[in-house]
Amino acid sequence: MSKSTYMLVLVVLLCSISIAGCQKGNRGDTDKTEPTGKISQEGPAVTLNVLTNRVDLIENGVFQTYADQFAELHPGVTVTFEGLQNYASDIMVRLSTRNLGDVLLLPNNIKNEDLPDYFEPLEDNVFEQIRFSDFKAFGGQRFGIATGASTTGIVYNKVAFKKAGIEQIPTTMEQFLAACEQLKQAGIVPVYLNYGAQWPLMTWGEDLVSYMTGDADYLNNMASQDEPWAIDNAWGQAITIVKTLIDRGYVEKQLLTNQWETSKKELADGRAAMYLMGNWVINQIIAAGAKSEDIGFFPFPYDNSEKRFAPLSPDWFVGVSKFSNNKELAKAWVEFFVKESGYVDDSGFLPVVEDRQPSLPQFQQFLSFNSEFLERKVASDLLLDISNTAQIAFWSGDYIQEWIASPDLKAEFDKYNQLWREARKITNS
Repeated sequence: MSKSTYMLVLVVLLCSISIAGCQKGNRGDTDKTEPTGKISQEGPAVTLNVLTNRVDLIENGVFQTYADQFAELHPGVTVTFEGLQNYASDIMVRLSTRNLGDVLLLPNNIKNEDLPDYFEPLEDNVFEQIRFSDFKAFGGQRFGIATGASTTGIVYNKVAFKKAGIEQIPTTMEQFLAACEQLKQAGIVPVYLNYGAQWPLMTWGEDLVSYMTGDADYLNNMASQDEPWAIDNAWGQAITIVKTLIDRGYVEKQLLTNQWETSKKELADGRAAMYLMGNWVINQIIAAGAKSEDIGFFPFPYDNSEKRFAPLSPDWFVGVSKFSNNKELAKAWVEFFVKESGYVDDSGFLPVVEDRQPSLPQFQQFLSFNSEFLERKVASDLLLDISNTAQIAFWSGDYIQEWIASPDLKAEFDKYNQLWREARKITNS
């Protein structure tokens, strides 16, 4: 597709709206809360239990405001929230026990053909003017709706850049590394990896390789390859970037500790300068104390070429547990949460409802760099079959963490290629 066509698509997106991860606010133990506002008892007393990755929004009371709004629309209904510390892995354990509450985020590693075993189908009218509507569908039924959408890039502190004497936004990898050196010399952590939190590393893995090649099907094409990991392909390029940042001292010092919450304050205060993250993290940095005008957003210059791609992706999908005793109310919560609660704007997402405009001012800066957007493709069941058989947990960050720490990346790739090759044989037999 030509660049002019891409820009036309982008204009259409801005006019009709869209646009995604990520796991956010996961810290501490499982956390629960419920609204304290007065609830009318005109209807039957019902409690909905919602599982979420957003522990931060439970703790700061934002989710409580959503619950109170919902209770006004549905008298007698109390909504409680259960925050999972590491949602991607914790929810897979919950699936095995069927302890799924009433509403939950759909796991990324579950095949679409298995969705009917755990989730209740949602009505078609819920998906009118909704992007990514068929991502979580099987047998003509849809089981999840995207909670928001995003792109990925460098979220940065403008004050930190100014202190380090960085006058221009880097648009090549060479310029990016030079900026990192300037930040380091100024006593500022150039890039916060959040290595210890693990899950943020997927932005340097599956996320990055899915768009840096310009091939939205890059991951799905791995299902036809015996040796998808190599030093000289996108995987090798992505992990080598991270290892270079670590080797040059451009990342946080306490790598092994989960410092997710701390990192947001560090970046808000300018003691750290950059994240490679989705735009959803911007509001969290502002909530940690930064001024909105001090936080910027630009495409990640992953190489020295002039052409740059950026992803257009859905965030987590939300759905109703098949084992819920309150399925109709749970469906009402799902639609309310995505379309009416304010969660999309509060979280710094781009809307999935087509006729709504994004409220995030930093997105306009991102657009000024004229990146070409690639709309993410849904992971194929074959890809998930192979990865599950090989016990490689995509989108968890755990094996990315292992690769980054390895002194011999090629040896690690060889080991994973063997696992992948054997899993393909089993899957295709």
